[in-house]
Amino acid sequence: MTTYLDRILERHRELAAADGRSLERLIAEARGCPPTRGFRAALTGRERLAVISEIKRRSPSKGALNADLDPSVLAGQYEAGGASCVSVLTDEEFFGGSVSDLQAARAACSLPVLRKDFTVSFHDVVDARMMGADCVLLIAAALGTGELNELHVLATELGLDVLVEIHDEVELERALEAGAAMIGVNQRDLVTFEVDHDRAVRVGRSIPDGIVKVAESGVRGRSDASALHEAGFHAVLVGETLVTSGDPMRAVSRLIG
Repeated sequence: MTTYLDRILERHRELAAADGRSLERLIAEARGCPPTRGFRAALTGRERLAVISEIKRRSPSKGALNADLDPSVLAGQYEAGGASCVSVLTDEEFFGGSVSDLQAARAACSLPVLRKDFTVSFHDVVDARMMGADCVLLIAAALGTGELNELHVLATELGLDVLVEIHDEVELERALEAGAAMIGVNQRDLVTFEVDHDRAVRVGRSIPDGIVKVAESGVRGRSDASALHEAGFHAVLVGETLVTSGDPMRAVSRLIG
């Protein structure tokens, strides 16, 4: 059965294969970019739960969430509500995002920004750095072991923080092998897109101390966020709940408690 992830990855790999730009030249240019804001550092050294607030227009499973959102306004509201970081969907075809969404959001606030996309190539990593992202997402389920390791190395060399997304204990081992210092446990099943609220708690128990733990997907409110914090997570990444809340600033504040 073809899943949402299969279709998305097929398209992204097609685009990557057609990218004829000189990687060596792009890497050299990326090395000259201004310093990043420190995404991982923003999630540590605090007693309260950190919130990574996401700018997300739509999803393949639910359609439009807030298609006409203004990323600049939303980023400002997130910061005012106490968010520690911002995540921005840059996938255009499936999520309605764009590079300009990320750049507008980052310019409108002082928070570190994650490029939320389906990273499958060295070019994708370099592009993240050059567009102004402070952190890049690597999805273990979307990458071979060699790819995960090599993309993680390049991102780190370019000054990016890396959020490695996993779904189970097998993927956790691969993330650790790659040297991940920040791991996100996605509570959403990649085949059905259904949310399993016990997944993060179960998998989170196996994540070693010293690694920043992030719970992703399906965080609906303060009770979910509090339970994840009590389970040892440093942060939650929340999108749909915030972009559909009607009052993003207050919604972030409530998640923090």
